[in-house]
Amino acid sequence: MSTKQPNVLVVDDEEAIRDMIQFALEKSGMGVQTASSAHEALLSINESRPDIILMDWMMPGVSGLELTRRLRKDPYTEDIPIIMLTARVTEDDKVAGLEAGTDDYVIKPFSPRELLARIKAVTRRSSPVDDRGQLVVGNLTLDTVSRRVLSGEEEIRMGPTEYRLLEFFMAHAGRAYSRSQILDHVWGTNAYLEERTVDVHIRRLRKALEPAGASHYLQTVRGHGYRFLAEH
Repeated sequence: MSTKQPNVLVVDDEEAIRDMIQFALEKSGMGVQTASSAHEALLSINESRPDIILMDWMMPGVSGLELTRRLRKDPYTEDIPIIMLTARVTEDDKVAGLEAGTDDYVIKPFSPRELLARIKAVTRRSSPVDDRGQLVVGNLTLDTVSRRVLSGEEEIRMGPTEYRLLEFFMAHAGRAYSRSQILDHVWGTNAYLEERTVDVHIRRLRKALEPAGASHYLQTVRGHGYRFLAEH
């Protein structure tokens, strides 16, 4: 069965980079929209909602980091996967990007092959699973068909990475996992991310679960990692 190729929005103020990325993605069969600024990106998104966004960090005016924060606050765009394109490689920079709401990084300079691999990985992690039914832990229900998380009749909104993290924990409720194990299961064994990445997304997931009174389900296991357990 063929897989639908994603529509990608490329946001970068350098025309040469936009053209290179557009050529590589269209050659692979993906649909591509481009924008040279945050303003153009917002106009493009309002006209046609992309499946994934490639975002340059350093842009004049509104930076990619600030635009990511804005997109994560808007219900229309909060769950669109975002890959940050950046030359900033320190751990603090990466954590700042993750806290803003990015789902992955591609470090400049990069090859089209690496970029395609990252897009496919993020898209695969964000794609719905259509035959696994529901996961129920405590007062939470995760519907893997509609990709909705419910507390009773109330929907809990969260980003795509937090959804994947929650799905993993609910499917393995009660088991403790180290940060490296969580990285491998949720991000994949080829993800080049620090273990601190897990802590950032755990905080974001706990915040998303707070209105449902379920943030305490995510328990820290000292000296090891985390587990998900509904206490009765």
